[in-house]
Amino acid sequence: MAEYTLLIILFAPFLGAVALILVPNQQALLVRAVAAAAAGISLLASFYLFFAYDPDKGGFQFVQRFPWSEELGIAFYVGVDGIGAPLVFASAILLFAGIFISWHIKDRAKEFYIFLLILAAATIGVFMSLDLFFLYFFYEMSVLPMYLLLGMWGSHTKGYLSMTDPEGKKLRDSVGFIFNFGSNSKEYAAMKLTLFLSAGAVAALMGILLIYHFSGLHTFDILVLREQAKFSDTLSWIIWLLVFFGFASIAPIWPLHSWSPVGHAAAPAATSMLHAGVLMKLGHFSIIRVAFEIFPETTRELMPIAAVLCIFSIVYGGLVAYFAKDTKYVIGYSSSSHMGYVFLGMAALDYISLTGAVIYMFAHALATGMLFAMAGWVYDQTHTRDIPSLGGLVTRMPFVAGCFVIACMASVGMPGTVNFIAEVMIIVGSWNKYPVQVIVAVLGIVLTMAYLFKMMRGLFYGKLDEGYEHAHDATGFVNRMPLLLMIVCSITFGLFPGHFYDIVQSTVVPMLDRINQTAPLVTQASPGLLP
Repeated sequence: MAEYTLLIILFAPFLGAVALILVPNQQALLVRAVAAAAAGISLLASFYLFFAYDPDKGGFQFVQRFPWSEELGIAFYVGVDGIGAPLVFASAILLFAGIFISWHIKDRAKEFYIFLLILAAATIGVFMSLDLFFLYFFYEMSVLPMYLLLGMWGSHTKGYLSMTDPEGKKLRDSVGFIFNFGSNSKEYAAMKLTLFLSAGAVAALMGILLIYHFSGLHTFDILVLREQAKFSDTLSWIIWLLVFFGFASIAPIWPLHSWSPVGHAAAPAATSMLHAGVLMKLGHFSIIRVAFEIFPETTRELMPIAAVLCIFSIVYGGLVAYFAKDTKYVIGYSSSSHMGYVFLGMAALDYISLTGAVIYMFAHALATGMLFAMAGWVYDQTHTRDIPSLGGLVTRMPFVAGCFVIACMASVGMPGTVNFIAEVMIIVGSWNKYPVQVIVAVLGIVLTMAYLFKMMRGLFYGKLDEGYEHAHDATGFVNRMPLLLMIVCSITFGLFPGHFYDIVQSTVVPMLDRINQTAPLVTQASPGLLP
């Protein structure tokens, strides 16, 4: 069965979603059990995948290929390398945790779990696709469940309750209000997310079709295109820019980021976990898989664009997070800021920095997953995300408060967590080429500490409002297990990163060797923004 590991990881959630269609809505426990079983199978298989991957062998492993259309050169072709394997593992962890985080959902729980399973399976499909057609297919598949999860199970942001129609009758719960696009509604968040991601996907699709047409190879096979495709300089630039900005919109890079925090704020907790944890990583991964692999020389010439834009992502996202008063907006803008670190590690095209960027994608998935899970718990107990109106909750929920401290430490990059290793590698590896950006990144870490501690103090310390005396802690296996799972993974890989590092290096080294052979990197320090 080992050779079919990828198929098990990918299709277990899909089959779980199909099985749920046959389960009556009234059997709530069976609905949850089927969803948990599907996610659990995927998690166990991904755990095996991660530790069975042979870094000495490197390359793509656990490969499966099934021709889909010989005429069009399309095949269902999957495999993972040292970049894909950790992200598949992260997706499975967050899906399994998200199933239990959503255990309390009663409104159309079956449909909720169906869409959540499809969303996670789609992201997993991107991380293991070796065919451009199916990479794009799974990428687009992730948009539809996100729209439905936000629009149907999301929550409205502050100020929404005061919204009325011209006659003064509140329309919040009417069918007609589905078409409301006020900036504080969940419908607005769902539509904005869909429009931004669809627009970016169209740009990326144009790039993919240009690759297919002008390569002359009549195939979507990434490995064949990597070795044989040749393009003119002008065409390479055009395709690279389409691919980069098309996929960077989901990353999200500034100024294409504004859909993300709004989506975080409106989404239910499990959806926010997958959104920030793995959906945003689809952009970085797809850029690496397509732009880095097929256009190594153009990547070296144009990645300084990312080095400039990442500064705005880090600073802007951090400053807005500091002044935000909604818990989910703080974490959402924090995620946008932290994605700038991944772009910095990618832009430096250094062995250490790119390895750190890949590890950071995994580390951020765990840290932000914990934060959104606990923000969701606080909201469920208090029915508000307004930080100034909260406080003193540590007396009511000490376990959640303790986990929140650990999650904040991980997000800041505290030694002992995998985030620390990733941040140090990005900073060290990027210094020679982008010293200005590294200084900004270090200041961004200080800013991260400021707004996370500010949020933690506002939520859990100070005087407890009498209106929240009813709030209670996360108790029992269902409520505590997902938090402990993410904490254990973050600390374990932070203390024992050897295998993780070897896996990522097995792919990063040959990839950068190809780029460096095309055009050697300049390693001298540069005082400016560009090398």
